[in-house]
Amino acid sequence: MKAIYPLVCAIAMTAAGQAVAAPTLEQAIHSPTRDARFVARDPIRHPLEELQFFGLRPNASVVEIWPGGGYWTQILGPYLHGQGVYTLALGPEDGKSSAFSKMVAAHPELKETFRATQFDSGHLDFVAPDSVDFVLTFRNLHNWMEAGNAPQMLAAIYRALKPGGIFGVEDHRGHTNASQDPRAEDGYVRQSYAIALIEKAGFRLVGSSEINANPRDTANWPKGVWTLPPTFALGDKDHAKYAAIGEGDNFVLKFQKIDH
Repeated sequence: MKAIYPLVCAIAMTAAGQAVAAPTLEQAIHSPTRDARFVARDPIRHPLEELQFFGLRPNASVVEIWPGGGYWTQILGPYLHGQGVYTLALGPEDGKSSAFSKMVAAHPELKETFRATQFDSGHLDFVAPDSVDFVLTFRNLHNWMEAGNAPQMLAAIYRALKPGGIFGVEDHRGHTNASQDPRAEDGYVRQSYAIALIEKAGFRLVGSSEINANPRDTANWPKGVWTLPPTFALGDKDHAKYAAIGEGDNFVLKFQKIDH
């Protein structure tokens, strides 16, 4: 049975000074305006548990790095709009034809809930230094490794966070029975490798969660992690087999910016 949450809302103010009810995190997640395709993935992605694990609060300044198709935007935008600040750091492929742009075009009401900036190897000063409470990124670390610019990207994230700020990271977990490809071309990153890489940038690991673990994922597939849902890179070939395995095994890590 789907949980029923009490209608408890924070009070925010509009630009005209009118009091409005801001959604709780539970309400933002269970909003009927979210795309059905995103809601269908909630039992796998555990958005409530993950954001609570990171310690997210409604009055925080939050940067999401590379929003992909906008799964988290439909939650974070409404949740932070009343009291916090939500900045989307767009990647080099987040142009007008991207999945994210198409999602926003279908939900124009979301445009007022976030502000956007560019973040890639050519745009590392994406926000003011020491200005952000949380930086969150979901399944992107392997992309930076593939591009060979992970240290530069992590250093820029470190600069952006306030002292004591939180860096939340989710990615596809590689198994320890194989050495780590520095380019992570199969989409998998060993958890120990990710921790060492991020701590080298100055962060300290303060927590890990198994909420997105999938022991059925052996991290050894013909087309890497994209063999599995939701991508199904092999198309109809062995579709039922990969559907039964489910989405990739994912680590969820929480780091803190520590001043040295």
